[in-house]
Amino acid sequence: MKTVLITGSSGFLGKRLVPYLQAKGIDVTALNSKICDLTDSASLVNIPVKQYDHIFHLAAWTQAGDFCLHHSGEQWIINQQINTNILAWWQKHAPQAKMIAWGTSVSYATESDLVETKYMQGIPSDKFYAYAMSKRMLLAGLECLKKQFGMNYLYVIPSTLYGPDYHMDGRQMHFIYDLVRKILRGKLYGEEVVLWGDGEQRRELVYVDDFVEILFQLNHKVSNDYFNIGAGEDYSIKDFARIICEVVGYDMGKIKYDINGYVGAKSKILNNEKVLAIVSHNMTPLQKGITEIVGWFMSNKETLLPQNI
Repeated sequence: MKTVLITGSSGFLGKRLVPYLQAKGIDVTALNSKICDLTDSASLVNIPVKQYDHIFHLAAWTQAGDFCLHHSGEQWIINQQINTNILAWWQKHAPQAKMIAWGTSVSYATESDLVETKYMQGIPSDKFYAYAMSKRMLLAGLECLKKQFGMNYLYVIPSTLYGPDYHMDGRQMHFIYDLVRKILRGKLYGEEVVLWGDGEQRRELVYVDDFVEILFQLNHKVSNDYFNIGAGEDYSIKDFARIICEVVGYDMGKIKYDINGYVGAKSKILNNEKVLAIVSHNMTPLQKGITEIVGWFMSNKETLLPQNI
């Protein structure tokens, strides 16, 4: 790997992947929406034409929480535009490059056992249907370009990524950030802490730097296949809350649960046997990762934890 193009470079993952590759002496061309609007095919003339050997396609239009519930039509149109335009550019201008792209765990059908052989089967949850299907279509596009033109790809399906330096632009955050924010506000300002559901919903998290390292290793070993990348262990919302309370010094007994709030899936943990047969990596302990998120919130207290909201 010598010359790399990255879409979505200013996103949460892109901000970790770019310096990681640069530290290895790799020439990185980092795209974001200010440089190139991937929804507009004419804007792709702004992409520098180089002899890329890899393209990391990170760009997508989505947010956490209930965003997908309210933007299904927009999500379908915008993500299809992004994916179709970058695949067309790849085929025309950089067919020698290997494309690394990824899907989403919500593409799995409801009640699926989340193993790769089931990824394209069944019907995803209607809450995420548009985004889920756009990610399946991305995989189908990669497979078709491989079939006709002999182009190479790697497609990965990550569990929820977490770590410090997340978005600070007011968008909805993944559940772990919401938990930290609520509990910190309870600690700092005495606000009532109300968490969604009954606390028994289970979630899996992958520390973002672990994901980058696993992806880098995996890319050097396989092509033209798709892999789940998960932690192999999940926790209940109450487990996450307990760890956060321990880190910030908050009485967990004060937490209340809203059983009528939006809860998403009851449980979601990816089957990661396929990737573990190829890549070995020691995952960051959950308490360490959460401690770093708490530190990030406190370092950006005026933005992330304003007293008057």
